[in-house]
Amino acid sequence: MRTATAASAAALVLLGCTREPPSAPPPAPPPPEATRAAAEGEPQITTSPDGVHIQYRLYGSGEPAVVLVHGWSADSSYWRGQLDDLKTRYTVVTVDLAGHGGSGRNRADWSMGNFGEDVAAAVRDIPATRLVLVGHAMGGPVALEAASRMAERVIGIIGVEAFRSIGQPPLPRTAVDRQIEELRRDFIGNTRKLVSESFFTKSADPLFVRKVADDMALAPPEVATGSIIGLNAMDFGAVLPKISVPIVAINSDLPPPTDEERIRRMAPTFRAFTLANTGHFLMMEEPQRFNPVLLREIAALAGDADE
Repeated sequence: MRTATAASAAALVLLGCTREPPSAPPPAPPPPEATRAAAEGEPQITTSPDGVHIQYRLYGSGEPAVVLVHGWSADSSYWRGQLDDLKTRYTVVTVDLAGHGGSGRNRADWSMGNFGEDVAAAVRDIPATRLVLVGHAMGGPVALEAASRMAERVIGIIGVEAFRSIGQPPLPRTAVDRQIEELRRDFIGNTRKLVSESFFTKSADPLFVRKVADDMALAPPEVATGSIIGLNAMDFGAVLPKISVPIVAINSDLPPPTDEERIRRMAPTFRAFTLANTGHFLMMEEPQRFNPVLLREIAALAGDADE
């Protein structure tokens, strides 16, 4: 028995000597890195209520925030001639609407209301308490729709080459259908023709005309045609009663002229300024003339009497 006991004890000693020591606990994970602040102008992403990712960029600082909304088949780069002048005084937000620029296309309804939701999503987390919405062409109606969704923050709306159709009877359905059919038949060719023949003065730089026509002709056809349908379906009579802030237009003198009297019947706060001898893209063609007018109108909306 003693021999067995001794052997057992020896075995236990042996096991004790050969057993590996308990492993050390794993090192604690490093603390999470602080969220890096986005650099000025770096693309940022938010999500519209229907699940489309919306790209936007921020510049400058200060109140109010100026939100720049591009027009049909364009993108936020069409405002590049205004950024330097605006960002020295204000926070500036540029938005790519769904289907345009860096934003997603997973949408079937290209209504102005849905585009308005894109803008509202982009400024949702912007700390500025006051907003001025600036929309070019189709971006004007989009700005109205956006303002109706966040009226407590918007102090004014500026349309650029916008709002001329307020108060007019809608286009006949046959005319809209014909335009859509032409675009579906030959989107690139008919878009180039439309842009080149309708959006510029005769004295416009032909290279600039060609660049814009090419840009717009390369837009996704389903987005472009859907946007035209959505624009023609917009009911200004349903949106404008929700808006009590000033509505301003800075328009070219391309025909038709801006009928302020007719527009004010539906939008009593409306006023317009015409920049003579300019085309549909006046903010790009004539920034040295356009920017002072835009800054003046923003300052008036913000109550900056000294600007």
